[in-house]
Amino acid sequence: MTTSPVNSPMDKVVASAAEAVADVGEGASLAVGGFGLSGVPSVLIRALLERGVGGLHVVSNNCGTNGRGLGELLAAGRIARVTGSYVGENKEFARQYLAGEVEVELIPQGTLAERLRAGGCGIPAFYTPAGVGTMVAEGGLPWRHHPDGSVAVASPPKEVREFDGVPYVLERGIVTDFALVRAAKGDAYGNLVFAKAARNFNPLAAMAGRVTIAEVEELCDLDPDEVHLPGVFVRRVVPLTPEQAADKGVEKRTVTPASKEA
Repeated sequence: MTTSPVNSPMDKVVASAAEAVADVGEGASLAVGGFGLSGVPSVLIRALLERGVGGLHVVSNNCGTNGRGLGELLAAGRIARVTGSYVGENKEFARQYLAGEVEVELIPQGTLAERLRAGGCGIPAFYTPAGVGTMVAEGGLPWRHHPDGSVAVASPPKEVREFDGVPYVLERGIVTDFALVRAAKGDAYGNLVFAKAARNFNPLAAMAGRVTIAEVEELCDLDPDEVHLPGVFVRRVVPLTPEQAADKGVEKRTVTPASKEA
């Protein structure tokens, strides 16, 4: 098991979320983990909201829901651009996009995952068959609208090249100024363990950030064999209180109707 680096320069624990995001500036780019509301770094997002910076460029699968996750920053008008795969479940996101208040680059979900991973591995670009023959490769996807609904900015065409007779489109790796992620467990070195579906985009987002900040539900020693993301990718670790760790949003709550006998 790892041993906590007491009073060591390798100790990455930060006392509060506010301290952890204190150097996130106006117009910063952020890779943010989570899928829907699963594994969303909500405490760090709220700390960023309280910090008051805006013009943020966010890379995330989606933009939270109304009033939860990245939806809090969106509702406050702090996000200028989103690179993601899904607009649904957030009516305010759709409204801002169609009204020209936020720029949105929609890309296939698997491509988004690989662009984040590539950026984290130092790979500047890669070829993929996803999107060949569509507007993803040919260009013309609306990135920003005018207030009247017409297209103000459209995606440019991308390079397409054949390998063994099969066409592939060139996609760029993603590297962001910061990354915000949430883990079930973490140690003082920044090694992280994610729980079940909350693993989703978190490891990939963490890899893509130049400065990655992780909020962890439990700060503890870890067995190296259980680590999902090594601490080399993580700069700061914020331990959550039990109340913060338990505060997890649910997008769609489905329950079994009570029986008449009950």
